[in-house]
Amino acid sequence: MPTAIELAQGDPKLIAAIRRSRSLLRRKALIGAAASTIPLPGLDWATDAALLSRLVPLISAEFGLSLTQLEKLGPQRREGVQKAAAAVGALLVGKLITRELLLALAKRVGVRMTAKQATKYVPMAGQAVSALLGYAALSTLGEQHIKDCVRVAIAARHLLPPPIDSDTKLTNNDK
Repeated sequence: MPTAIELAQGDPKLIAAIRRSRSLLRRKALIGAAASTIPLPGLDWATDAALLSRLVPLISAEFGLSLTQLEKLGPQRREGVQKAAAAVGALLVGKLITRELLLALAKRVGVRMTAKQATKYVPMAGQAVSALLGYAALSTLGEQHIKDCVRVAIAARHLLPPPIDSDTKLTNNDK
């Protein structure tokens, strides 16, 4: 299976977006791993869900594919991006993160999440294993979303707006 960098086919803008996204992903996965060490039932699941609900839109925004960025496009351009997302099977591109979407993501890494719950109650070593599994699960989900964003960006390249910095606003010419 190709990496996100390989999928980018040498495009410097996509590679830069991948690197920024991976940096965000590493920081959030470390937070999730830390929460996994605390032996309170459900705390790590709640933390992972909260982290994902914030992380996915941030990653999407790096590629110009967040819900707010897509809403600013004209109807034809927006529909083209949505078709590209559907064609590559991108589950979260341009979508509002709902409970149902989070459950669908949890199913993708269900075995790791179940193992994480079981190991966290073994003193010390179990908490370390739980943290590693938590980091791996969140990293896997985030990396899959990055790959989905790259595939959509390539499939709909001529349709996408440039990624928006938090300080930058779209002008009427960009719509």
